[in-house]
Order: sequence, then C-alpha cells, then structure tokens
Amino acid sequence: MLDPKFVRRGLFLVFMILFLDVIGIAIIMPVLPTFLRELTGDDMSGAAVDGGWLLLIYSAMQFLFAPLLGNLSDRFGRRPILLAAVFTFAIDNLICAAATSFWMLFVGRVLAGISGGSFATCSAYIADISNDENRARNFGLIGIAFGVGFTVGPVIGGLLGELGPRVPFLGAGLLSMANFVAAWFLLPETLDRANRRIFDWKRANPLGALRQMRHYPGIAPVLVVMFLYWLAHAVYPSVWPFVSAYRYGWSEGQIGLSLGMFGICAAFVMGVLLPKIVPVLGEWKTAVVGLCFSCLGLAGYAFAWQGWMVYAVILLTTIENIADPALRSIASAKVPPSAQGELQGAMTSLTSLTTIIGPAIFTQLFSSFTGEHAKMEFAGAPYLMAAFFMGVAIIVFLTRISRKTESISAEEGLSHQVS
Repeated sequence: MLDPKFVRRGLFLVFMILFLDVIGIAIIMPVLPTFLRELTGDDMSGAAVDGGWLLLIYSAMQFLFAPLLGNLSDRFGRRPILLAAVFTFAIDNLICAAATSFWMLFVGRVLAGISGGSFATCSAYIADISNDENRARNFGLIGIAFGVGFTVGPVIGGLLGELGPRVPFLGAGLLSMANFVAAWFLLPETLDRANRRIFDWKRANPLGALRQMRHYPGIAPVLVVMFLYWLAHAVYPSVWPFVSAYRYGWSEGQIGLSLGMFGICAAFVMGVLLPKIVPVLGEWKTAVVGLCFSCLGLAGYAFAWQGWMVYAVILLTTIENIADPALRSIASAKVPPSAQGELQGAMTSLTSLTTIIGPAIFTQLFSSFTGEHAKMEFAGAPYLMAAFFMGVAIIVFLTRISRKTESISAEEGLSHQVS
C-alpha cells in the first residue's frame, strides 16, 4: 500500500509536468503564422503549408518515440525518462527562439515530438500510483492538464507575442527549464525494481508495442475504440478555425474565445464532475456516456448553422470529456505493472497516428464541401464524418468490451506473456 502523501505528491508533480508542457506547446500557437512568414518570406498561404509540415513532423516523432520512451520507463523507471523529456523540450524551445531559418525550426519540432512521447510515461506514472477505485479519477488529471493548458497557453502566448514572435518560444523554454529543476528535486520514482523488465527493441517501436498488446486479453477492442475516439476528435484542431471563419465569419479573437470555452468546460468536467460520476456509474458506463455525448456533440457542430449554436453544443455536450479517462483506466487495468509504460507508449502512438491521418481526412472534406467548386455546400461535413467514427466506436465498445475492469496482477501478466 502506497503512502497517501507519496501518492498526492507524485500526482501533483506529474500533473504540473503535463500542465507546463502543454502550456509550452500552446504558448507558441498565436505567433506561429507571423514567425513562419518572418523566417521563410512566404505569404500566409505558404506559411500555412510550412505549419502543416511542422505539425506532421511533430506527430510523426511522437508516434515513433512514444513506445521507446514507454519501454525505457518500464526498464529504468519513470523519473529519469520524464526528466530527460522535460529537459529536451526546454532545449527545443530555445533552439526555436534562436532559429534563423525554417530548418532550425524544423529541427526544434523534431525534438519537441520526441519529448512529447513522454506523455506516455506520465500516464504510466499515474497508473503506478492508482488502484481500481481511483484510477479513472487520476487519469482525469491528464484531461485537466490539457484542457487548462490549451486554454491558458494561447492567452499567454498572445501577450508575449506583442513583444516579438520569438518571445513565446523563449518563455516556453524557460518555463520548461524551471519545470526540469523542480522535477529534479521533487519528483519521486514510482516503479519498483521488482516490477521492472528487460528492455526489448522489438517491443520498443510503434508496431512492436501494439503487437505486444495481443498478449493481454481484452485490450485490443479497447485500443480500437480509443483509436476511433481520438481520430474523431482530430477534427477539432484540423478544421475548427476554418469552419468558424467560413460559416460564421468569426475573427481570430472569436475563434480563440470558442476554443477557450471548450477547454474551460473540459477542465471543469475532468476536475469536478468526473470524480463524482465514476463512483456512481463505474468506468464502463462512464465510458459509454462519454462516447454517446461525443457523438451527439460532433453531430451538433455539423448542423450548427449559426455561431451561438456552437456555444450551446459546447455546454450541452461537454460531459463527453469523461470518456477519455474512463477508457484509459479500462485499458490500464488489463495490463500488469511491468507493462504500463509499454501500454501508454502504444496509446500515445495511436494518438499521434490519428493526428497524422485525421487532418488529411477532415481538411479534404472541408475543401470538397466548401467554395465555388463544391457540388454541395456543407461546411459541417468534417464533423459529420467524425460523428460516424464515434458511432462505430460506440458499437465496438458495447459489443466487444467487458464490464469487468479489475486490475491484472503481475503474475497474471507474466502468464499471459508466456502463453
């Protein structure tokens, strides 16, 4: 039994690592178009293409390195991997702040993607200090960190951007360095040496990590549901600004306000409602409710033909945010302690894969259903496709995932790997 004080300190510190890392990512968003135009000399259209390459390389590196970092954390512990990732993220932002060409910025985003794979280690850290009663609530901290971080980050970035497009990168680098120093002195290790395993390169790659999940009964359908869930949610960063500007004529400020409202509501659900819902419904029913409201929300955005309707959909369907921590908790319960890093690495790779595939699908749909060459004008088409993906996820969940979510022991996990 872990000391409650140890658990609280670990949760607080890993939450702060996630929160500050997310702020470090979001803080540069407002100045990226200006910074890219300054570096490349391209117009706004060309800068958007350059930004697409930066998003692609970031997601690709996260896809490739998340399983590696997850497996390394299963071998050497969570603490050293988290420290290395936070330090790398600090160096990345300082490189970007000093960049004199697009390729220096490109290298910086490569490092950012590699360090971004540490989100898997943060999830494994949370799994280490959680049990069947508090696992879903603890995983909700991930949603809070992302929701609040992506709400606060752009605001800070916009203010710092008034001083120059490089200042937010410098601020993110200094913030990450402070994060590293605090973690160095305060972050405890959570993976006992008895639960560590030998590092295996075959398991430390995206496909190897996913193949390894075959050894744990019931995990495959959960991963399929999570892939569809994340693929559907990739519609938001892909087309939200474009649909808002095209359909409602919103300015950048109005678009930012809507995203801020989305993030605030998500954080409220994770921090306030989730701990009250899970004890009543259980993880399985919580996931079902979240998935159904996600589907309703996406369909709502598809047919929201006036701007005020977007805010109505946000408020009425924000309960959708309970699905992700419940799904993570169900998945975590199906693997032993020695494979938590590997599992989280596999899930982070799936997330990264959806951020590569999703934008290609949703931006193409938006282009096909808008503009003068569109045979049928329907700016909400990407959201409707996302709702379809979510509908499939619901069907898979209801038909393939058991209501039983008790944790698998180390001995059971070993027997599954051997068999």
